[in-house]
Amino acid sequence: MSRFFMNDRASIVSDAIEGTIISSPFRNLVRLEVDAFIRVVMRSDWDKKQVAVISGGGSGHEPAHVGFVGKGMLTAAVCGDIFASPSVDAVLNAIVAVTGEPGCLLIVKNYTGDRLNFGLAAEKAKAMGYSVELVMVSDDISLPDNKQPRGIAGTAFVHKIAGWAAAQGYPLSQVTDIARQAISNTASIGVAMQACHLPGDEGEGRAIETGHVELGLGIHGEPGSTVLDTDNSRQIMAIMVEKLLSHLPEQGELAVLVNNLGGVSPLEMSLLTRELAHSTLSSRLAYLIGPAPLISALDMKGFSLSALVLDEELQAALLSPVETAGWQAAVPFLPMPTQPADKLKHRLQVSPSDNKSVGQAVGTVTRTLIDLETELNRLDALVGDGDTGTTFAAGAQEIARQLEEGQLPLDQLDNLFSLVGEQLATVMGGSSGVLMSILFTAAGKQVSEGQSTTRALLGGLSQMKHYGGADLGDRTLIDALQPALEALDQGGNLKAAADAARQGAESTARMSEANAGRSSYLNSDSLSGNKDPGALAVEKVFEQLALLAG
Repeated sequence: MSRFFMNDRASIVSDAIEGTIISSPFRNLVRLEVDAFIRVVMRSDWDKKQVAVISGGGSGHEPAHVGFVGKGMLTAAVCGDIFASPSVDAVLNAIVAVTGEPGCLLIVKNYTGDRLNFGLAAEKAKAMGYSVELVMVSDDISLPDNKQPRGIAGTAFVHKIAGWAAAQGYPLSQVTDIARQAISNTASIGVAMQACHLPGDEGEGRAIETGHVELGLGIHGEPGSTVLDTDNSRQIMAIMVEKLLSHLPEQGELAVLVNNLGGVSPLEMSLLTRELAHSTLSSRLAYLIGPAPLISALDMKGFSLSALVLDEELQAALLSPVETAGWQAAVPFLPMPTQPADKLKHRLQVSPSDNKSVGQAVGTVTRTLIDLETELNRLDALVGDGDTGTTFAAGAQEIARQLEEGQLPLDQLDNLFSLVGEQLATVMGGSSGVLMSILFTAAGKQVSEGQSTTRALLGGLSQMKHYGGADLGDRTLIDALQPALEALDQGGNLKAAADAARQGAESTARMSEANAGRSSYLNSDSLSGNKDPGALAVEKVFEQLALLAG
């Protein structure tokens, strides 16, 4: 089974090119229509008055190379099949299409197929009278004994700098020289914990042992130089930075490209950028590019670092604006800015006061909930995770303690409700504590604005429903609480409220579906015949309050 969204493996590159062109934000790309197997994307605003800059190679490294075509960077990109160099004919057609009297610079990554095919196309173009130069990017330092270092993500630096030089109107010789200077000043190293997968390949790809990473893994999945027995981001970054610094000159500010090889999440890439910012390289870090995919490797779970040693001209080239979809603007490196602030400690300041009837009501409610702990847990175990009783009891025990110690503002209901809301959010776990806190906090505000106790509690219930998302009929405590409060609001006494709460709780036992809380994941057989534990708690509280009132 394929790991890729695609219609036809044979047309995957052409289809992707079309999608890239039609989504380009600058509307400045066009595909050269020559032949179905010649896939060249070029600037639609090109007039051949400057040196043309062409790059390309195998596809699968997106946004390279098409994503770098546009004003200030590449004039054209020649696209081969997945990880396969484009043909000589494709490169030659690109050269002829965009090259005028100023000439053309070809930029290739240092792989045999690219060197040969672009090289032969360059010689053919020269024979046709075109001025053509070719540079080979060889920025990979992971294989120090390799006489032909590979070209990897540092190639994007060369695209940017050569494109800038051409846009300045420099002659071909000077554009070529500055491209070579960029290559000389660039070093890259990559790491991966999983190789990439190829479209149409049902295999698992080359495996890297879990908990290990491979240093120097190639952008086509080629084996690296070393397997590290860690996947710790800080340790990996330290190793990569050490290798980069050992290869770079000791002096000079750096621009560093943090390149996603395709399969690393944005969260991880941000974390890795943070590790870079705290590494030994940070004292020389002048600009960051990324984190982002610039030269990827399909879905490879890995990243690379490319460091460019800056001089005045290279810096100007790097910072110049472009009109391309794939390039990421360089950002001046600064340590993370912070703004000092005092921790918000919003604690309600209340003065204890006495009110006998209110104190009795509070005591009745808390004792009822504490006594119900086992029964509510039993019910909740049938439909949830079995902790409703413990959760309600925890809140009740804290309020009971403050009642016993005379800490509650019993004669100021607005303050009492607000304090209860504050305490429940702290001592009750999960969403239940927050929901009850919303109810009492909102009710306290409405009492302070002159609402009756019942109307204030209905207002608090409305806010709890608004934020919690549950309503009547959803098999929650609302099915008992709302009828009870509405009975009081319509002039009934606590006995009428208790009857309404009981009927509401009983209705939850007949409900075959729950629409809120963990019960919403259960089938009707698990729910049938069992009261919702929150609704039962409300029923029993109003039952005891009615007995208290006589």
